[in-house]
Amino acid sequence: WYQRRVRGELVLGMPISQAISILRAQCREIKDIHLCYCDYDPLAMDVILNLTEDGIRLVFDPISQRLKIIEVYNLEKVKLKYCGVHFNSPTVSPTNDQIEMSFGATHPGVFDPANQQFILNFRGLSFFFPSNDKLEHNYSHGLGSLQFSNGPPVVSKLCIYMGNTLSETKAPPLPISCYQSKCYCEKVELVKGDGGQISGVKIELYGESGSPTKQNDVRQSTLVQEIKFGDSCQDVMSCLGAPCKIYYKDEDKMKIHSKSPEKQLEKEESDYFYNYFTLGVDILFDGKTHTVTKLVLHNNYPGHYDFNIYYRAYFELELELDPDTKCCVTSTTKWDKVEEIIGEHYSKPVVLNRRSSTNATNPFGPTFCYGFNSVIVEVMPNNNYIASVTIYK
Repeated sequence: WYQRRVRGELVLGMPISQAISILRAQCREIKDIHLCYCDYDPLAMDVILNLTEDGIRLVFDPISQRLKIIEVYNLEKVKLKYCGVHFNSPTVSPTNDQIEMSFGATHPGVFDPANQQFILNFRGLSFFFPSNDKLEHNYSHGLGSLQFSNGPPVVSKLCIYMGNTLSETKAPPLPISCYQSKCYCEKVELVKGDGGQISGVKIELYGESGSPTKQNDVRQSTLVQEIKFGDSCQDVMSCLGAPCKIYYKDEDKMKIHSKSPEKQLEKEESDYFYNYFTLGVDILFDGKTHTVTKLVLHNNYPGHYDFNIYYRAYFELELELDPDTKCCVTSTTKWDKVEEIIGEHYSKPVVLNRRSSTNATNPFGPTFCYGFNSVIVEVMPNNNYIASVTIYK
């Protein structure tokens, strides 16, 4: 939708990571972008990218993290077209007559007395007209039937969304144009072996696939794959494809907490991660045996050190602490609820303070890691939401 000499389109349903990548690539053209979110409850409010110099807000659903609303709140800073014809530019004013001429007839609209504005609604598109005139009782025949003391009303804001009404809109599914030949995570669940021990995870994936009979007929396809401890690199790549990146560990700062003396010895071969950013998953391989030893699921919360590196992994983990104590941990669960269920089954937290090798500052502060039943839960202390879950053998 929004181009302004920008390579790439911002479309409804786009993940926030893709939107940020497009804007970051055009840093010379698009400047002064503000990321707005609720630090104390990141799921209570939408996540917003505010392009202050362009008069545009990109509103993302806090759970799916996909683009829900495109709001243009300063029309003087942009040019707008519909079907190749400008309805807003330095020479074309977006009056009510211009909107009706460009978009055609629609319902009379809605008068909002609290904000003294008219809202003209099309499917997936709303125009807001400010007015200081007391016209509520005379508005039954639409804007065109009214006489305004200050001339015809001009659009002050417009919103693009999916559905019939702005108040009930939801973020649409990921568009095919945003797949970019990659796979994405629908859901992650635990796989348990004999005795109820965790043996790995089951990942429900979706991606694009072409029709064998029709050219350029791209559609969504889904599949379910299992990654288990002890799987080789080849096993993982045959299930998930090539990783987005491979990271070799220089050192393991958590090994001091290991109960096994052998694990504290220096290793000749470096362990390494397969990073699957679009799945929100990291897979750790033993440097000697080249088999899976650990899995990390990321939640991609704003206000966390790793935000915008990973997509959100939508996990639903059924944990059994003992025959009488079971706990379900999801990507939206707060640690308070987990703590109420597991009681004394978890250890005291370990403080984790992430830093880059090139930048020792961490503006978000440390996180707390709680361990129980072959699982480490990383918690953000300012809101008690779960930042990541590590599952190990």
